[in-house]
Amino acid sequence: MTKAPEASPAPPAATRERRQRVQSAETGMAVLKGLAHLGGRSSLTALAAHVGESPAKVHRYLASLMEEGLVLQDAASQHYYLGTEAIQIGLAAMRQADPIRAAEPCLIRLRESLEVTCFVAVMGNKGPTIVRFEEPGLPVTVNVRAGSVMSMLWSATGRAFLGLLDESRVLALAEQELAEATPEMRATLDAADPIGRLRREVQQARCASVRDTYLRGISAVAAPVYDYAGRVCAVLTALGATGGFDPAIDGEIARAVRREADAASALLGHTPTA
Repeated sequence: MTKAPEASPAPPAATRERRQRVQSAETGMAVLKGLAHLGGRSSLTALAAHVGESPAKVHRYLASLMEEGLVLQDAASQHYYLGTEAIQIGLAAMRQADPIRAAEPCLIRLRESLEVTCFVAVMGNKGPTIVRFEEPGLPVTVNVRAGSVMSMLWSATGRAFLGLLDESRVLALAEQELAEATPEMRATLDAADPIGRLRREVQQARCASVRDTYLRGISAVAAPVYDYAGRVCAVLTALGATGGFDPAIDGEIARAVRREADAASALLGHTPTA
């Protein structure tokens, strides 16, 4: 006679309770994140649809979140919105957001996948300043390192800042550099509107590229890193010897630089607009 398989023993009560707590925490976080993704304010119906749960279930979790000050409710519209405690958590996260730290893994991936020299720069008092530099096993000899200040008009890094960081000091630095440039350098730019033309090209491409303009024999591609407010806080740049480096804005290197810059932006809380 074949013996019937024994039923698996029920998990201990403590294990079941622990699982339930974990599931409850996951659902609560899904509700809170859903509210954030909906702009920080939503009706119960829209929020329930967004997280894929019943309105009754979402309402229970909202009640608990309200008790903790993470969510508040507008008495007039009955809409829910992020509370003071949620705002404090967000502010604490924003204070820790560091574009250099966010860009470090991106630089390493670029260096290893494309075997290119790459760096991240921030906008300093004198212009775009390199703050982290990565080189492949066979580096390209360039006279730039961490601490180097890049050209606003003739480097890909500077052009990315010029086109996408809307600040008066950026424009002032570009105008000063243009006024001090040699006729030969000025001749490489548009005669009628040198700065405006550069800005429009960068804005259209979402990146900047140069070939033999700042460093002879060197080409480069640069893309912006955005913070949580949508402001350019850094620029990611890859460069290489012109003969073996494709600086085309639709090329493999440019796509990789834009992709990694977007990854760093996401770590800083940036959400691209549609």
